[in-house]
Amino acid sequence: MRAWEVADSFGLEQLRQVDRAPAPLGPGQVRVRLHAASLNYRDLLMVRGRYNPRQPLPLVPCSDGAGEIVEVGEGVGERSVGERVATCFTQGWLAGPHRSAHFKRTLGGPLDGTLQEELVLDEQGVIPVPRHLSMEEAACLPCAALTAWSALVTLGEVQAGQTVLVLGTGGVSLFALQLARVLGCEVILTSSSAEKRARAEAMGAKGTVDYTAEPRWGKAVRALNGGEGVDLVVEVGGQGTLAQSLAAVRESGTVALIGVLAGGGEVDLTPVLMRQIRVQGVFTGHRAGFKAMNRVIEHAGLRPVVDRVFPFDQALEAFQHLSSGRHFGKVVVRLV
Repeated sequence: MRAWEVADSFGLEQLRQVDRAPAPLGPGQVRVRLHAASLNYRDLLMVRGRYNPRQPLPLVPCSDGAGEIVEVGEGVGERSVGERVATCFTQGWLAGPHRSAHFKRTLGGPLDGTLQEELVLDEQGVIPVPRHLSMEEAACLPCAALTAWSALVTLGEVQAGQTVLVLGTGGVSLFALQLARVLGCEVILTSSSAEKRARAEAMGAKGTVDYTAEPRWGKAVRALNGGEGVDLVVEVGGQGTLAQSLAAVRESGTVALIGVLAGGGEVDLTPVLMRQIRVQGVFTGHRAGFKAMNRVIEHAGLRPVVDRVFPFDQALEAFQHLSSGRHFGKVVVRLV
């Protein structure tokens, strides 16, 4: 079985293609022939050793995948051979609040991930995918789409008619744009690229802000929203963008804190107190949320934005493309 792994030490230069023996199939488990894996910024950090420097090696990277069930173990009741499924990023998180134990069962670290031809998982560790999606599109759902859904719906509780601010044009951000529009929300998006801003507006964003031309872009976002703060910010930048996100959100609004793309920076937390802003951490989501999201995606006919699909042998090039920041949407590796 072909796989990519980080073997002796961290770094993109250490990523190599290897042959691995197929894992045995136990009771209650399914064997998935993976057709595609999508890349997340987390996966890049994991390969570089920056996400968890104590991660045991070797490791098969990538958190997200989609494929076909080719074998089921004894006692499997819900899943069947031939079914098209996506992997659940956090194995065993079926519903309810997130617990620290869930960190120990995530794909792509500490568990081996999806950049391999086969994967054996518990039957509850996979989920049927919307029928209209290709395997490459379905592989984009487990982390990026579900994180956006959790930020908007499970935790954010957005309502039709509200306004959502989305930072950038990566996978989570574009899923948030698409899902928010389906849910009846207006969306404002930030990007330094005129081309990407135009594409976001074509997807339904009511307005965009160039954060390089407008360093105080929180004020510019308010101006686009009639002087009012937005109801929810999908905050993927982290400490480096949080201050402007706090400036952009309305009183008693929500900042859904997801990523660390923008690095460090000092943040004055006084507005959180004085304007009663809710800062909500978001760590992907549970299986029940995944099922609910898939129903909406299928009903709406929503399709993930795939920037580029790389063949299996060019997985390293796929990581390099993600690292460049030139992508608009998801970067995918085709495994077959």
